[in-house]
Amino acid sequence: MIKPRLTFWQIINMNVGFFGIQYSFGLQQSAVNPIYDFLGATPDQIPMLNLAGPVTGLVVQPIIGALSDKTWSPRWGRRHPYFLVGAIICSLALFLYPFSSSLWMAAGLLWILDVGNNTAMEPYRAFIADRLPADQQRLGFQAQSFFTGFGQTLANLSLFAFPIIIIGKTGAIPNWVFASFFFGSFCSVASVIWSIRATPELPPDEAELAHIRLQKLNLFSPFKDIFTAIRHMPAIMWQLALVYLFQWYALFCYWQNASKSVALSVFGITPASNPDRYEQAVSLTGLINGWYNIVTFATAFGLAWLAKKYSPKYIHLVCLVLAGTGFIFFPFIESKELLFVAITGFGIGWASMMGIPYLLVVGSIPKERYGVYMGIINTMIVVPMILQNLTFGFFLKNYLNNDPRNAVLTAGILLLLAAVALLRIKPVASSNQHRGVIRTGGH
Repeated sequence: MIKPRLTFWQIINMNVGFFGIQYSFGLQQSAVNPIYDFLGATPDQIPMLNLAGPVTGLVVQPIIGALSDKTWSPRWGRRHPYFLVGAIICSLALFLYPFSSSLWMAAGLLWILDVGNNTAMEPYRAFIADRLPADQQRLGFQAQSFFTGFGQTLANLSLFAFPIIIIGKTGAIPNWVFASFFFGSFCSVASVIWSIRATPELPPDEAELAHIRLQKLNLFSPFKDIFTAIRHMPAIMWQLALVYLFQWYALFCYWQNASKSVALSVFGITPASNPDRYEQAVSLTGLINGWYNIVTFATAFGLAWLAKKYSPKYIHLVCLVLAGTGFIFFPFIESKELLFVAITGFGIGWASMMGIPYLLVVGSIPKERYGVYMGIINTMIVVPMILQNLTFGFFLKNYLNNDPRNAVLTAGILLLLAAVALLRIKPVASSNQHRGVIRTGGH
């Protein structure tokens, strides 16, 4: 099937919904862990409290991907229903999150929030592969990278701006936290509705429709599809899994410890020793994280051009090295200004992480399994996160002196190891993806 080409602005409109998903994710990165801190969590408790995200991703995303592969409604489409349901769940969880009065309540709402994010995320990745001809998929994935940076930028900047204009506390939670999460609640639904209205889905061709009719949905069919897909998974996806092991373990080490690292290196305090000054450290970290996301959306389309001109593999390798080097310097910097320089490397790396790896594997995936394979790629993301949440608290407490600066240093070293692992990947160019034609057969 030859897919109609879209203009640049049509590709932008089809990905606006990714903005709302990533605003939510930006709050998870930068605001959830400080909320745990405000509620009295210790540094070694944070990894276990963050277990919700990777566990729900491990369970939800492959199942949702398999279900969306076998979904088609002339009225609702294939991927759209999953975007919308996921966005509604996110919106409700974000609205309720600031009302958390205890650690167990905050952790429980994080589970619900992650169910929503995971319901929307990988069907959106599959939507790019469904909708765009092969030569425009690079632009489509990097548009999602752009909105990743844009959404997370606003989320992080809200942590800097709202404390200035919204003061006071409700219980243990500062009032500015409510404003950030309420705005995220609105963005989650509004942006997804925008994309659904702007970009209709392409009807499956006759071969796909026959496949959907033949493979009837039941309670066990998603699990059968997942295991079948894993059994026939292209070799390049196994190679990517090793890269992701180092890459995503590293990112959770940074996100969980960034504000506490800044509190120690710049302010010389901990959350327990000076809660008021720690709020300033959280705000500064929000600004720093906002900056790396500005770098992300500023460089996303440039990386798409470079990936077209050069090998996506080596573009991603350079980006991983830049990100890892920035993390290695980050915990030793006492100057607020120089922290922005160090995190710039991660901004470029984050732009690559959210788009380039999908270009490496999409040519090896049959189109009738885009959803389930995008879900399996996410499994490669969440398994390292689960390992990090289960192991890093013990490692941090017993070998790194419970010092969040050492956690960020560890993240930098792991990203350099991810770059080394990337050298093993051997991308396969699919001869069936020329001129916008995607193969319809299996492996």
